[in-house]
Amino acid sequence: MLRPRAREAVGFLTPLGGAATPSPGALAWFPVVGAGMGLVLGGVWWGASELWAGPVPAAVVVAVDLGLTGMLHLDGLVDSADGLLPPLERGRRLDVMADPSAGAFGVGAAVTVLLLRWASLAALAPSAPLLGALWCASRLAMAGFARSVPYARPGGLAGAFLESAGRGRLPVVGILLGAVLVGLDGFDAVVGVAVLAVVSAGVVALAVRRIGGFTGDVLGAAGIVGETLGLLAAAARW
Repeated sequence: MLRPRAREAVGFLTPLGGAATPSPGALAWFPVVGAGMGLVLGGVWWGASELWAGPVPAAVVVAVDLGLTGMLHLDGLVDSADGLLPPLERGRRLDVMADPSAGAFGVGAAVTVLLLRWASLAALAPSAPLLGALWCASRLAMAGFARSVPYARPGGLAGAFLESAGRGRLPVVGILLGAVLVGLDGFDAVVGVAVLAVVSAGVVALAVRRIGGFTGDVLGAAGIVGETLGLLAAAARW
């Protein structure tokens, strides 16, 4: 049976395990849950490649990932793109991000990210450690930003992570697990995780500049954009 904080992390990051109100302690489990999700997707990737040739396995992985995350991070990307990218007054940006409708910036960002994820996976050989390392690193980044960056939306869902966040446990197990997965995959994972770290930090830095901090949507956007550019870097011909 999962520990309560682990169950909270699973319930927040996936549609599995039932809805759970998140707490600061759940952040330590984010990278562990992320690693598990990546390894599951890696298994799907390998299985699909045994059944289909060409780009079909990559499309299957993208679709399963959307289901496994409940489209939470994709939704965060759409909302963040609509709020952070257009020329708006600072006070208006949070209102736009809270609007459930999708604008041109959000749709364009979502389509671009999904195409890049599919194309990058299609250019790579199936590797569960690679996806495990990237998905672990993206959730580790989310946990780190939630602890270190000001929160921009008082009363929002991600605010549940903030109480006593500074006293929360470091995600040591997740860090070690991510390091093992990087070692198992090798160069592609090293490059991918490095690019993911820079890109996700860039997304959060943009949010800090334009709305004064992070929101749950920004964390989701940072994670999915970081994963995507990490995959793209791993697929490059170095």
